[in-house]
Amino acid sequence: MSAPKATAAAAGGHDGHPWYLAHHFDNIRIQNHAVRLGMWLFLGTEVLLFAGLFLGYTVYRWLYLGAFDVGSHELNIWLGMLNTIVLITSSFTVAWAYHAVKHDQIKLAEKLLIFTIACALAFLVVKYFEYAHKFHEGQLPGRWYSFHEIREPGINMFFAVYFLATGLHAFHVIVGMSVLGWVLWRVRKGKYSSEHYVPVELGALYWHLVDLVWIFLFPLLYLI
Repeated sequence: MSAPKATAAAAGGHDGHPWYLAHHFDNIRIQNHAVRLGMWLFLGTEVLLFAGLFLGYTVYRWLYLGAFDVGSHELNIWLGMLNTIVLITSSFTVAWAYHAVKHDQIKLAEKLLIFTIACALAFLVVKYFEYAHKFHEGQLPGRWYSFHEIREPGINMFFAVYFLATGLHAFHVIVGMSVLGWVLWRVRKGKYSSEHYVPVELGALYWHLVDLVWIFLFPLLYLI
């Protein structure tokens, strides 16, 4: 059963305004515009961060083409593909959860958010097994590289780019899980409804960015 809509004069409001309207905004429309703008600016900085990584990848791939070609064959394409499917699925479910909140389908939104967080956890588990194999084989960057089967010049640079890019992305997955966990907690407390759902939208936007970054990392590291 869907939860009732939050009323405009819900507990915690001020001067007849809804509780979710901050005191320094005149109305909810201005507040929503401000928080959405802030989120898009933040996502822009995240794009710049990963754009720098992609630029570094491009430069080092040009310098060590043979090493990057050989190194990519050491990555497990099936695990990478599994993680891609997991993240694409999670993007669908988090968007569905946002849609459910907008239509006061709160119980459905809870289930979808739980499933999305479970997908994020599954991604990290798969990545753990990938990393464990690399550590076992000695396929590590810099002076820790001890994989004797490949001695191509620049091979440790490939693994440096691999661990830096996928490690940073995994960190963002953990942050995204935390954000969605916070959103789920507040959904369960009845904080969001068709009258107030922008925080759910912003959490979903961040998760879409995490998924989008992987859509670029997977072909660059595993397929090309």
